[in-house]
Amino acid sequence: MGKKKGKRRGHMDMQNSQDRKERTENGADPSVSGQNAKSDERIEEYGQVLLDEGKGRGDIYLLSVIGEIEGHENLNSGSKTTKYEHVLPKLAQIEDSREIEGVLLLINTQGGDVSCGLALAEMVASLSKPTVSLVIGDSHSIGVPLAVSADDSFIVPSASMLIHPVRMTGMTIGAPQTYHYFQRIQDRITGFIADHSDVPQDKIEELMMNTADMTKDLGTLLVGEDAVRLGLIRQVGGIDRALRRLREMIRRRRKG
Repeated sequence: MGKKKGKRRGHMDMQNSQDRKERTENGADPSVSGQNAKSDERIEEYGQVLLDEGKGRGDIYLLSVIGEIEGHENLNSGSKTTKYEHVLPKLAQIEDSREIEGVLLLINTQGGDVSCGLALAEMVASLSKPTVSLVIGDSHSIGVPLAVSADDSFIVPSASMLIHPVRMTGMTIGAPQTYHYFQRIQDRITGFIADHSDVPQDKIEELMMNTADMTKDLGTLLVGEDAVRLGLIRQVGGIDRALRRLREMIRRRRKG
């Protein structure tokens, strides 16, 4: 009996050793495959992924803001949206995490709900960890506060930013109070942009009410270098420069 058990145990050890060898040769470590599957799921579902996992340079959380920023009502299923109820708790988790050391914000949005977009911008601005934003397509409307909310900001040469007055859908009451309400909303937006960029609030309001830039609307469209010259965005650059800058900020924060 003892000999049979010993032989069986020896056979199992040899089989396990062979399995480990085959996994190493084929590069198919189940733990790595599981991590990759989770990463792919995060990208597909939320447009989010953890960069630099396990490489020792500091984990960076990539957070994308795409399509329309969804508000308190669901948009139709055919729309690409960023759901603020997903992003807000994720930002809180990032702030509380010991592993995540920085956030890269990728922005390609046409705008959306003012209240929810401004809430996201305030959350990003209040993070204690280094943050960098990168405008890669459009950062229109409430996307502008999001772009300037990070500690540093980049824009690719072909990307655009649109500053325009607040719009409202649904029933509107024709009374002086309605105008004042609109004005207070705009003051919240322009004040935030001014506090987190190098553009004075009165200049932002001037750009909002510009009648010479668009044929059927008020506002100003800024492309690439225009946003940098104005002082809205810090630098022209792509993903390479944005990541390099974020890692530099992480290293400085480590040194204290």
